[in-house]
Amino acid sequence: MWIDPDKLRKFILETDLISPTEFDLLAEEARAKGGSLEDAILGSGKISEDDFRRVKAYLLGIPFVNLKGAKIERDILFTIPEPIARKHNIVAFKKQGENLEVAMLDPEDLEAIEFIKKGVGLKILPRLTDNESIKSILLQYQKSLKAEFGDIIEKESRLIATTSEPTEPGESDLKKLAEDIPVIKIVDTLLLHAILQQASDIHIEPYDKELVIRYRIDGVLHDAMILPKNAAAGLTARIKILSNLRLDEKRLPQDGRFKINSGGQGISFRVSILPTFYGEKIVMRLLPDAIAGFTLEQLGFHGVGLERIHEGIRGKTGIILVTGPTGSGKSTTLYTILDILNKPDVNISTIEDPIEYQVPRINQTQVKPEIGLTFAAGLRSLMRQDPDIIMVGEIRDQETANLAINAALTGHLVLSTLHTNSAATAIPRLLDMGVEPFLLVSTIRVVVSQRLVRQLCSVKEKYEITDAELKELKSRVDTEKVLAALVAENIVKEGDDWSKIPFFHPSITPESADGYAHRIGIHEIMPLSSALKEMVMKGETAAKLELEAKKEGMMTMLEDGIYKAARGITSIEEIFRVVSE
Repeated sequence: MWIDPDKLRKFILETDLISPTEFDLLAEEARAKGGSLEDAILGSGKISEDDFRRVKAYLLGIPFVNLKGAKIERDILFTIPEPIARKHNIVAFKKQGENLEVAMLDPEDLEAIEFIKKGVGLKILPRLTDNESIKSILLQYQKSLKAEFGDIIEKESRLIATTSEPTEPGESDLKKLAEDIPVIKIVDTLLLHAILQQASDIHIEPYDKELVIRYRIDGVLHDAMILPKNAAAGLTARIKILSNLRLDEKRLPQDGRFKINSGGQGISFRVSILPTFYGEKIVMRLLPDAIAGFTLEQLGFHGVGLERIHEGIRGKTGIILVTGPTGSGKSTTLYTILDILNKPDVNISTIEDPIEYQVPRINQTQVKPEIGLTFAAGLRSLMRQDPDIIMVGEIRDQETANLAINAALTGHLVLSTLHTNSAATAIPRLLDMGVEPFLLVSTIRVVVSQRLVRQLCSVKEKYEITDAELKELKSRVDTEKVLAALVAENIVKEGDDWSKIPFFHPSITPESADGYAHRIGIHEIMPLSSALKEMVMKGETAAKLELEAKKEGMMTMLEDGIYKAARGITSIEEIFRVVSE
């Protein structure tokens, strides 16, 4: 909405917000730069954004509302979906008849007003407000536990807080507390909501005066609920009962597991309890019982890299390594490969910690170090079970590494994981464990390194990469290699350049608060070629190994990420968030 500069000058000068000389200099600066007077005034720092909004409200005749501390009725607040409210900084706060009053920071955002008008079928009355008011109202959105389940958790946690004794409860007290209806309701609700939100982990974190519940969704932690500190004892006891853990042990870490059924599917919860300064912190990993139906293509493998994996698993002997940090999808990749290899004419055995997915016709063994069943001990026993294919959940030490190599040398295909940041660093890591170089080059067939990135929703914002952005991109990745992969896989035409390839930003919709949903892998696949084997025998560094692998056509994770961004699967900013150089 246009504001008369003369009226603006008169009002600002009358209120002594800016001196006449300063105002005239700012007006001249705006004319010289071809910008707006508003931008010049705000850029000078003489007037805050909120104060200028009050000025605009007065001059435009739009009411200004202060909503800090105001409590908005739920039905009215949720007239505008939370993602739209956050994206456009607009909230509904009052409804009278067919009129809906909305507070916003930008009354010129006609797109938002029109969107809301179509959605609710009411006459929209825009009102200006300040940043603090918008933040205050956005906090009232509970598109989390409260939104999904009403006030059940708040009500039940208050009941726990009023009935819990201030003294430290004994084991019998904890058993009784764990069987209380309010505690059962809260835990069941937390678990159900995590499943509905497709969370991978639930964090229950005790602090001085509160208990914070967080969910990891698509790799990012989100606050789900804050409960009174008194609720901690009951929740912890309930989860320990479900996981068959000791109620009276609060000084040592404990690990357990339990399973529930939701929507006809079994979901296992892997529980880790760790003593902290304020109490016991609980992290629960959600693991669907079945993984059948995944393919390597669905996990994000493609092109030459996919062919290299298939070539590696066609062998009857050797080692396939999948590397990456915790939570990067290594186990899912291994189970998908096992699903491909799982034929009636082969015997597949695994030794895992823990067993994350249950797979038909595969013999799976759980590590139990407390009774001496380690990876090394389990692997020795597996060798006497006449296996064709062996999966070792993780190579953690020299003994396990040597046994895995020995299995590969004696006619078995071995699959395993390793915690390294790239494919090339897997070799030095194994050498550090004490494995002989000649054994590595004799057994390792292919090394896969991976991360998980969030995928863009179907509604996304298209844009063309600028020359400056392309220059920055070229300084970090081999864009020619990425473009060649796009051409080879018929994503773009021969002769097309980066100016003709669309990229996308996330777009917030009522269905997605951040524009992303689900995750996909980005990978680098390094087969051990003759040249690389020779370099390993010479003791070359990981950097030189990676350089040689890139010369032989290996796409780095960053390059694979840019490839997927060019296909519209994810965004460039998401790739750089996940992959650190």
